[in-house]
Amino acid sequence: MMTNQDISAIEIGHFLSQIREKAGIKQAELAKKITWSPAMLSRIEVGERFLSDDELQTVVEGINTPEALHLLELLKRQWAILPRPPLNHFDQDILWNAEQIAQKLFDMSQHPEIKQSFQRRLEAYLTEIRKLSEQLLKREHQIAFIGSIGIGKSTAICQLANLTMQNPSGNFDAALEVGAGGITVCEVHLLAGAEYEIRIEPCSDEEIRAHVRDFAFYLLGKTVDDDNDSQGISKEIERALRNMSGLTISRKKEEDGKTTRTDKAKELSQQFTEERDLSIEIMARMELHKRDCRSALYHSSTGKQPLKWLKDIFEQINNGRHSDFTLPKRIEVVVKNQLLEHNECSVRIIDTKGIDNKETAARPDLESHLKDTHTITVLCSGFNDAPARNPYQLLERAKAIDIPALELISSLLVLPRTGEALAVKDESGLRVESAEEGYELKGEQIEVALGPLGLRQLPVHFFNAFEDDVARLRNFINKRITAVRNSFREKLIETTGDIEILLANYEQEQVQEVIRNAGSRISSWLNQHEKLPNPRIHIEDDLLKSMNQAYAATVRATISRKGRWTNLDYYHHLSYGSRLFAYKLLEENIKKFKDYCETFRGDPEYGDAQDFIRQAENTLTSAFAELLSKVELTGENYFGDELASEHASPLWAKCESEFGRGYRSRVVQYNQDWFNEDRPKNLEQDLYNFIEKEWRLALHKVKALIEID
Repeated sequence: MMTNQDISAIEIGHFLSQIREKAGIKQAELAKKITWSPAMLSRIEVGERFLSDDELQTVVEGINTPEALHLLELLKRQWAILPRPPLNHFDQDILWNAEQIAQKLFDMSQHPEIKQSFQRRLEAYLTEIRKLSEQLLKREHQIAFIGSIGIGKSTAICQLANLTMQNPSGNFDAALEVGAGGITVCEVHLLAGAEYEIRIEPCSDEEIRAHVRDFAFYLLGKTVDDDNDSQGISKEIERALRNMSGLTISRKKEEDGKTTRTDKAKELSQQFTEERDLSIEIMARMELHKRDCRSALYHSSTGKQPLKWLKDIFEQINNGRHSDFTLPKRIEVVVKNQLLEHNECSVRIIDTKGIDNKETAARPDLESHLKDTHTITVLCSGFNDAPARNPYQLLERAKAIDIPALELISSLLVLPRTGEALAVKDESGLRVESAEEGYELKGEQIEVALGPLGLRQLPVHFFNAFEDDVARLRNFINKRITAVRNSFREKLIETTGDIEILLANYEQEQVQEVIRNAGSRISSWLNQHEKLPNPRIHIEDDLLKSMNQAYAATVRATISRKGRWTNLDYYHHLSYGSRLFAYKLLEENIKKFKDYCETFRGDPEYGDAQDFIRQAENTLTSAFAELLSKVELTGENYFGDELASEHASPLWAKCESEFGRGYRSRVVQYNQDWFNEDRPKNLEQDLYNFIEKEWRLALHKVKALIEID
């Protein structure tokens, strides 16, 4: 019976334990029922002992639920094409159906007498079924919260994840450090585990040196442009560096009632007046060689409750006050309880670093989440300005480069403060009578605001962390995960359905004639649309636009890092610009082909060719998505290599020598001039040629499915 010997005793044992508990049967009860010793059953459930076929039959009949009896069938299945899903995978049967169809596809593709065009159709479907199955097989999902500094997303996350403690006033305190914004020094990940624990991914010494150089530049009173509200280093990083180096600010109240302020870092800058010397002194005081700890595990011997311990350790690490930890690039908070109950998958919650409202939201750490089909992106907004500038900008940019299914993988979380919803007025100028009514009216305004992006159906939820029921927020997030999982299922089921039609119609000559005619028409269309139009934009446009919008101090910080800094990353903007360049070249062709196929499918004469037409459309759409991803990487590599070469050294040197009034405009102009030089212009032409080649390959993938007489 148990023909799948790659299934371990541990997996079978744990699955039996799960279905026993789900049936409400205690271990001792089951052992007594099947006349085994409790010790023997315990060894089986922890995976210390493998079961014979007869023993397994005895156990599942003892549990006697449909799920238990189904285990016998699961163990008979032979997985040859697709990865075997875990026994407790929610979609075992859907994936098994896909496996059986994949086996039929493979067997038929190996038949020596089939035509090459049909063989390529089979192979294309086999590739598609593998991709869709892997998507459904993966059960790890992320919930990434993105929003402006001080918007309240960290507080909402703590409520969502049950990381709150009641305080003496009857309200709650968050287990993670929250405040008026600018609190967390880096991205924070929450995940479930065996024990409470905090782990860090540390910044490299070079990354810390770059932060220290920015701090030293600020301490020495150097300024760039007219920006008085930004020092080129975030206040979270500054706070951590001060604490790590002991260069804190102290305040003392004098006898006359006035408070005097002593800044140890400023005093140090009077001793070391050169930026390099000051940076070295600060680094020496941080004693990075002693800060080699990467995790802290909770133990009851601390005398603290787990969440209180978590709060204290997190604040120490986040603020640079823990002498064993260096500056973190990412903090992972492991909690013992489940973060978000979902019956299909595990969830990791990500609290991204807040966005400065005066700068662009176009950061690589944020935009990467919108490209991941297993990440639900929760864009957070205040109430009065919802959907707010930053969420709107991220959605607008994602639409501009054809990130698919935005209404499925992203949502808007509006975080009202007390009284804001009740201040809403209806069309007649009367105030609403309840917060729910205020939410409803604001929701209608948000729908209209998102109309120009074609995202009127974007899911929206309102949550006041101090007044609203957090269960509703959990339900909202769970529904978003379920919607994504359902989309994976639907795509796989639709594809397997098309394959069954293909296999059923293979030997019907009348059907094949209709498909040949459809293929001839599609081939003619493809031949007419091989040529690319002239470019309408330049690859550097997005970078230069972002530089013009950024703080001058931010521009200086990225220049000092040769273009690699999260807040203004040359490589990310050139990658985005390359994808946008390709999309603008091809968007019209893709839209026309989709419209052509839709019209084609509506023609009754080609009813028997529906699966073929859909496969042709999906093949080109998929090839186009792959093309865009390739262009992103290729453009980043082309221009990244050039920016890192000696040919860009004069650009960096020229920009680094600048500061003072008019700094930003001069630096932007230097960059514009550099991109207008022959070498960068030739790179853009190389990228155009690359896109042209990839487009021809994409068209060829569709043509390969067509039978040519």
